[in-house]
Amino acid sequence: MVTDPIADFLTRIRNASSAGHRVVEIPASNVKKEITKILFDQGYILSYKFEDTSAQGSIKIALKYDSVTKEPIIRKIERVSKPGLRKYSGKDDLPRILNGLGIAVVSTSHGVMTSKQARKENVGGEVLCYVY
Repeated sequence: MVTDPIADFLTRIRNASSAGHRVVEIPASNVKKEITKILFDQGYILSYKFEDTSAQGSIKIALKYDSVTKEPIIRKIERVSKPGLRKYSGKDDLPRILNGLGIAVVSTSHGVMTSKQARKENVGGEVLCYVY
């Protein structure tokens, strides 16, 4: 039984990219779907597909690699807020990852978004993960 589904989601992506897999399949949830959309919009993954074959459904993610060096585009993907210790940031304290080169995914009252979008909309929330 998985106690932290978002950490499991991030770990599956991390493991698949380090192993050089092209596609990774993950059990779906609404938060995972939103994080997947953000990763696609920011250019960290090649494509994604939501499949509703079972009651829960699944997400198929095509991982992106550098065309020359064959290194994964996602260098690091880590969970910040955990079930045992939640991390919240106000609108003025939202993190900047690698001076703006990476993204922080934040769950706000306006939905799941990057910290840059949250700053623009003037809202704070729970910092889910860092990606760079």
